[in-house]
Amino acid sequence: MPSRVVARRTVLRVEGGRARPRSDQLAAEEPLEIRVNGDAVSVTMRTPGDDFDLALGFCLTEGILASPDEVATIRYCSDQPGPYTGEFNVVDIATRSATPVAAELRRNVYTSSSCGLCGTASIEAVRKRAESVAGDAVQVQGATLLTLPERLREAQRVFERTGGLHAAGLFTATADLRCLREDVGRHNAVDKVIGWAAANGALPLSGHVLMVSGRVAFEIAQKALIARIPIIAAVSAPSSLAVELADEAGMTLAGFIRGSSLNLYAGERRVLLS
Repeated sequence: MPSRVVARRTVLRVEGGRARPRSDQLAAEEPLEIRVNGDAVSVTMRTPGDDFDLALGFCLTEGILASPDEVATIRYCSDQPGPYTGEFNVVDIATRSATPVAAELRRNVYTSSSCGLCGTASIEAVRKRAESVAGDAVQVQGATLLTLPERLREAQRVFERTGGLHAAGLFTATADLRCLREDVGRHNAVDKVIGWAAANGALPLSGHVLMVSGRVAFEIAQKALIARIPIIAAVSAPSSLAVELADEAGMTLAGFIRGSSLNLYAGERRVLLS
Protein backbone atom coordinates (compact mmCIF):
# COMPACT_ATOMS: atom_id res chain seq x y z
CA MET A 1 0.00 0.00 0.00
CA PRO A 2 1.45 3.41 -0.90
CA SER A 3 1.97 5.87 1.95
CA ARG A 4 -1.03 8.18 2.35
CA VAL A 5 -0.59 9.27 5.95
CA VAL A 6 0.19 12.88 4.95
CA ALA A 7 -1.58 15.22 2.54
CA ARG A 8 -0.11 18.46 1.20
CA ARG A 9 -2.04 21.70 0.88
CA THR A 10 -1.16 25.32 0.20
CA VAL A 11 -2.12 27.52 3.14
CA LEU A 12 -1.90 31.24 3.81
CA ARG A 13 0.68 31.78 6.55
CA VAL A 14 0.09 34.95 8.59
CA GLU A 15 3.05 36.08 10.68
CA GLY A 16 4.07 39.52 11.91
CA GLY A 17 1.12 41.11 10.14
CA ARG A 18 2.20 39.74 6.76
CA ALA A 19 0.60 36.91 4.79
CA ARG A 20 2.24 34.59 2.30
CA PRO A 21 1.31 31.24 0.76
CA ARG A 22 3.23 28.18 1.84
CA SER A 23 3.00 24.41 1.51
CA ASP A 24 1.76 22.60 4.61
CA GLN A 25 1.47 18.94 5.56
CA LEU A 26 -1.79 17.65 7.02
CA ALA A 27 -2.60 14.37 8.72
CA ALA A 28 -4.61 12.36 6.20
CA GLU A 29 -8.13 11.20 7.10
CA GLU A 30 -10.08 8.68 5.02
CA PRO A 31 -12.90 6.21 5.73
CA LEU A 32 -12.13 2.55 6.31
CA GLU A 33 -14.87 -0.04 6.00
CA ILE A 34 -14.14 -3.16 8.03
CA ARG A 35 -15.75 -6.40 6.88
CA VAL A 36 -15.71 -9.90 8.33
CA ASN A 37 -16.47 -12.67 5.83
CA GLY A 38 -17.89 -10.00 3.56
CA ASP A 39 -20.23 -8.53 6.18
CA ALA A 40 -19.65 -4.84 6.94
CA VAL A 41 -19.16 -4.41 10.70
CA SER A 42 -17.87 -0.84 10.94
CA VAL A 43 -16.90 2.29 9.08
CA THR A 44 -14.30 4.40 10.85
CA MET A 45 -12.48 7.56 9.86
CA ARG A 46 -8.77 6.88 10.20
CA THR A 47 -5.29 7.81 9.06
CA PRO A 48 -4.34 5.32 6.31
CA GLY A 49 -1.64 2.89 7.33
CA ASP A 50 -1.55 -0.23 9.53
CA ASP A 51 -5.09 -0.91 8.34
CA PHE A 52 -4.87 -4.66 8.93
CA ASP A 53 -3.78 -4.04 12.53
CA LEU A 54 -6.66 -1.59 12.94
CA ALA A 55 -9.24 -4.01 11.57
CA LEU A 56 -7.96 -6.92 13.65
CA GLY A 57 -7.65 -4.86 16.82
CA PHE A 58 -11.14 -3.42 16.38
CA CYS A 59 -12.75 -6.81 15.83
CA LEU A 60 -11.03 -8.29 18.87
CA THR A 61 -11.76 -5.42 21.25
CA GLU A 62 -15.38 -5.16 20.11
CA GLY A 63 -16.06 -8.87 20.51
CA ILE A 64 -16.62 -9.59 16.83
CA LEU A 65 -13.70 -12.01 16.98
CA ALA A 66 -12.91 -13.99 20.11
CA SER A 67 -9.29 -14.78 19.20
CA PRO A 68 -6.75 -13.98 16.48
CA ASP A 69 -6.62 -17.74 15.87
CA GLU A 70 -9.98 -17.40 14.12
CA VAL A 71 -8.42 -15.36 11.29
CA ALA A 72 -7.61 -17.08 8.02
CA THR A 73 -6.71 -14.03 5.89
CA ILE A 74 -6.88 -10.25 5.94
CA ARG A 75 -6.96 -8.40 2.64
CA TYR A 76 -7.94 -5.19 0.91
CA CYS A 77 -10.97 -5.52 -1.35
CA SER A 78 -11.16 -2.55 -3.70
CA ASP A 79 -13.17 -4.42 -6.32
CA GLN A 80 -16.34 -4.88 -4.27
CA PRO A 81 -19.47 -2.66 -4.52
CA GLY A 82 -20.14 -0.13 -1.78
CA PRO A 83 -19.70 3.54 -0.85
CA TYR A 84 -16.18 3.20 0.62
CA THR A 85 -14.51 1.14 -2.08
CA GLY A 86 -11.75 3.56 -2.98
CA GLU A 87 -8.42 1.82 -3.28
CA PHE A 88 -7.28 0.52 0.12
CA ASN A 89 -10.41 1.79 1.92
CA VAL A 90 -12.07 -1.60 2.51
CA VAL A 91 -10.53 -4.41 4.57
CA ASP A 92 -12.07 -7.87 4.80
CA ILE A 93 -11.14 -10.42 7.46
CA ALA A 94 -11.90 -13.99 6.45
CA THR A 95 -12.30 -16.41 9.35
CA ARG A 96 -11.52 -20.10 9.27
CA SER A 97 -15.16 -20.99 9.88
CA ALA A 98 -16.44 -18.43 7.34
CA THR A 99 -19.66 -18.04 9.32
CA PRO A 100 -21.70 -14.84 8.88
CA VAL A 101 -21.36 -12.13 11.52
CA ALA A 102 -24.30 -12.00 13.93
CA ALA A 103 -26.60 -9.09 13.15
CA GLU A 104 -26.21 -7.57 16.61
CA LEU A 105 -22.45 -7.27 16.10
CA ARG A 106 -22.65 -5.33 12.85
CA ARG A 107 -21.99 -1.60 13.12
CA ASN A 108 -24.17 -0.05 10.43
CA VAL A 109 -23.10 3.37 11.67
CA TYR A 110 -20.42 5.93 11.06
CA THR A 111 -17.62 5.85 13.63
CA SER A 112 -16.05 9.26 14.32
CA SER A 113 -12.27 9.50 14.40
CA SER A 114 -12.42 12.09 17.15
CA CYS A 115 -14.29 10.39 19.95
CA GLY A 116 -15.00 6.83 18.94
CA LEU A 117 -18.17 4.82 19.10
CA CYS A 118 -17.51 1.65 21.04
CA GLY A 119 -19.51 -1.43 20.21
CA THR A 120 -20.24 -2.25 23.82
CA ALA A 121 -23.19 -0.26 25.10
CA SER A 122 -22.23 -0.08 28.75
CA ILE A 123 -19.75 -0.94 31.44
CA GLU A 124 -21.91 -3.97 32.29
CA ALA A 125 -21.30 -5.41 28.84
CA VAL A 126 -17.53 -5.11 29.33
CA ARG A 127 -17.76 -6.92 32.66
CA LYS A 128 -19.25 -9.91 30.85
CA ARG A 129 -16.44 -10.05 28.28
CA ALA A 130 -13.29 -9.29 30.25
CA GLU A 131 -11.78 -10.66 33.43
CA SER A 132 -10.11 -8.52 36.06
CA VAL A 133 -6.39 -7.85 35.75
CA ALA A 134 -6.03 -7.31 39.49
CA GLY A 135 -3.77 -10.38 39.66
CA ASP A 136 -1.17 -8.85 37.33
CA ALA A 137 1.79 -8.24 39.66
CA VAL A 138 3.69 -5.81 37.42
CA GLN A 139 4.99 -2.64 39.05
CA VAL A 140 6.48 0.49 37.54
CA GLN A 141 8.53 3.29 38.97
CA GLY A 142 6.72 6.62 39.10
CA ALA A 143 9.82 8.22 37.61
CA THR A 144 9.52 5.82 34.66
CA LEU A 145 5.93 6.89 33.98
CA LEU A 146 7.07 10.50 33.89
CA THR A 147 9.41 9.70 30.98
CA LEU A 148 6.76 8.10 28.78
CA PRO A 149 5.18 11.24 27.22
CA GLU A 150 8.55 12.34 25.87
CA ARG A 151 9.43 8.84 24.69
CA LEU A 152 6.09 8.66 22.92
CA ARG A 153 6.53 12.06 21.30
CA GLU A 154 10.05 11.25 20.11
CA ALA A 155 8.72 8.20 18.27
CA GLN A 156 5.83 10.05 16.57
CA ARG A 157 7.30 10.56 13.13
CA VAL A 158 4.12 11.72 11.41
CA PHE A 159 3.15 14.05 14.26
CA GLU A 160 6.44 15.89 13.82
CA ARG A 161 5.42 16.62 10.22
CA THR A 162 1.75 17.46 10.78
CA GLY A 163 1.06 18.18 14.47
CA GLY A 164 -2.32 16.53 13.96
CA LEU A 165 -2.18 12.93 15.14
CA HIS A 166 -2.83 10.98 18.31
CA ALA A 167 -0.52 8.18 19.36
CA ALA A 168 -0.66 5.01 21.42
CA GLY A 169 2.51 3.34 22.58
CA LEU A 170 3.00 -0.08 24.16
CA PHE A 171 5.81 -0.03 26.72
CA THR A 172 7.37 -2.52 29.09
CA ALA A 173 7.51 -1.64 32.78
CA THR A 174 11.06 -0.40 32.21
CA ALA A 175 9.97 1.99 29.42
CA ASP A 176 11.12 -0.08 26.43
CA LEU A 177 8.88 0.79 23.48
CA ARG A 178 7.46 -2.30 21.79
CA CYS A 179 4.97 -0.72 19.39
CA LEU A 180 3.76 2.75 18.47
CA ARG A 181 0.89 3.64 16.20
CA GLU A 182 -0.48 7.05 15.13
CA ASP A 183 -3.95 8.00 13.91
CA VAL A 184 -6.38 10.90 13.78
CA GLY A 185 -8.52 8.84 16.16
CA ARG A 186 -7.09 8.02 19.58
CA HIS A 187 -9.17 4.83 19.78
CA ASN A 188 -7.92 3.81 16.31
CA ALA A 189 -4.32 4.18 17.49
CA VAL A 190 -5.09 1.83 20.39
CA ASP A 191 -6.76 -0.70 18.09
CA LYS A 192 -3.72 -0.61 15.82
CA VAL A 193 -1.42 -1.42 18.74
CA ILE A 194 -3.63 -4.28 19.91
CA GLY A 195 -3.96 -5.54 16.34
CA TRP A 196 -0.17 -5.52 16.03
CA ALA A 197 0.10 -7.57 19.22
CA ALA A 198 -2.51 -10.04 17.97
CA ALA A 199 -0.80 -10.46 14.61
CA ASN A 200 2.52 -11.11 16.33
CA GLY A 201 1.27 -13.58 18.91
CA ALA A 202 1.85 -11.17 21.79
CA LEU A 203 -1.61 -11.33 23.39
CA PRO A 204 -2.39 -11.15 26.25
CA LEU A 205 -0.37 -8.03 27.05
CA SER A 206 0.21 -8.73 30.73
CA GLY A 207 2.93 -6.67 32.38
CA HIS A 208 2.71 -3.81 29.88
CA VAL A 209 1.92 -0.10 29.95
CA LEU A 210 -0.29 1.59 27.35
CA MET A 211 0.65 5.25 26.90
CA VAL A 212 -1.77 7.49 25.00
CA SER A 213 -1.22 11.05 23.83
CA GLY A 214 -4.60 12.46 24.81
CA ARG A 215 -7.39 11.76 27.24
CA VAL A 216 -8.60 8.31 28.32
CA ALA A 217 -12.27 7.77 27.58
CA PHE A 218 -14.22 4.61 28.36
CA GLU A 219 -13.59 2.93 25.00
CA ILE A 220 -9.81 3.14 25.44
CA ALA A 221 -10.00 1.63 28.90
CA GLN A 222 -12.21 -1.21 27.70
CA LYS A 223 -9.95 -1.95 24.73
CA ALA A 224 -6.91 -2.09 27.02
CA LEU A 225 -8.75 -4.41 29.38
CA ILE A 226 -9.73 -6.80 26.60
CA ALA A 227 -6.03 -6.99 25.67
CA ARG A 228 -5.16 -7.60 29.36
CA ILE A 229 -3.06 -4.43 29.70
CA PRO A 230 -2.76 -3.66 33.44
CA ILE A 231 -1.50 -0.05 33.27
CA ILE A 232 -2.80 2.89 31.24
CA ALA A 233 -0.94 6.20 31.23
CA ALA A 234 -2.04 9.41 29.55
CA VAL A 235 -0.99 12.99 28.99
CA SER A 236 -4.51 14.24 29.72
CA ALA A 237 -7.38 13.33 32.00
CA PRO A 238 -9.56 10.22 32.03
CA SER A 239 -13.33 10.25 32.00
CA SER A 240 -15.31 9.21 35.07
CA LEU A 241 -16.46 5.99 33.41
CA ALA A 242 -12.90 5.10 32.41
CA VAL A 243 -11.83 5.48 36.05
CA GLU A 244 -14.77 3.39 37.23
CA LEU A 245 -13.90 0.60 34.81
CA ALA A 246 -10.20 0.71 35.75
CA ASP A 247 -11.03 0.56 39.43
CA GLU A 248 -13.44 -2.36 39.06
CA ALA A 249 -11.13 -4.30 36.73
CA GLY A 250 -7.98 -3.90 38.83
CA MET A 251 -6.24 -1.68 36.30
CA THR A 252 -3.82 1.14 37.08
CA LEU A 253 -4.76 4.46 35.52
CA ALA A 254 -2.42 7.47 35.53
CA GLY A 255 -3.25 10.78 33.90
CA PHE A 256 -2.02 14.34 33.51
CA ILE A 257 1.54 13.07 33.18
CA ARG A 258 3.37 16.32 32.60
CA GLY A 259 6.82 17.38 33.70
CA SER A 260 7.44 16.03 37.18
CA SER A 261 3.82 15.36 38.16
CA LEU A 262 1.01 12.93 37.49
CA ASN A 263 -2.37 11.90 38.91
CA LEU A 264 -3.14 8.34 39.95
CA TYR A 265 -6.84 7.59 39.51
CA ALA A 266 -6.88 3.81 40.12
CA GLY A 267 -4.54 0.96 40.99
CA GLU A 268 -1.90 3.12 42.66
CA ARG A 269 -0.34 0.00 44.26
CA ARG A 270 1.49 -0.72 40.99
CA VAL A 271 3.30 2.61 40.94
CA LEU A 272 6.44 2.80 43.06
CA LEU A 273 7.06 6.29 44.40
CA SER A 274 10.35 7.48 45.87
